[in-house]
Amino acid sequence: MSNVTVTTWSLEQTAPTDLLPAVAPDGDVRIVRAEISSPEFSRFLYASVGADIRWTDRLDWTYAQWERFLDRPGVETWVAYDRGTPAGYVELEPQDDGVVEIVYFGLIPAFRGRRIGGHLLSYGVARAWDLAERVPGRAETKRVWLHTCSLDGEHAMDNYLRRGFQLFDTEVEEKPDVATPGPWSGARAV
Repeated sequence: MSNVTVTTWSLEQTAPTDLLPAVAPDGDVRIVRAEISSPEFSRFLYASVGADIRWTDRLDWTYAQWERFLDRPGVETWVAYDRGTPAGYVELEPQDDGVVEIVYFGLIPAFRGRRIGGHLLSYGVARAWDLAERVPGRAETKRVWLHTCSLDGEHAMDNYLRRGFQLFDTEVEEKPDVATPGPWSGARAV
């Protein structure tokens, strides 16, 4: 198997005022929290969003692994819907000392380029900042962070920077060049 050079950038916000929200897109775009833990739905979102950008880490997770992750206090999945159809998601994971990681964020390929991503990211970051309001006993959020890499969508880094994230670390490493799991042959834009 061949290798590919992957650059991973870690970015952060250290105050709620760092967030620079995007303008909401035109049309019927809604963002709703998935309040019922559903491994099936979460795996659908993960596989659908990451199909063309090499998201493979969770593809072999068992149902029990999905359940364990999703049932942790404060883990939240916020889903963007375009006219009632899932378009993408942002997944929040609380960490110690008031830190929240945006573990996964992205759009299903057919929904990219419609200004939904900036709006969804803005909304998800705001929910990371106010997570303590929804999780009893949770300390106030002091830092929101994420990472992206050179395998992610071509507009990912620009979106993060436009939302007010600041770069704090860069790593370059060789990784196995795995094939993308999708999208399906013949997939088309909505």
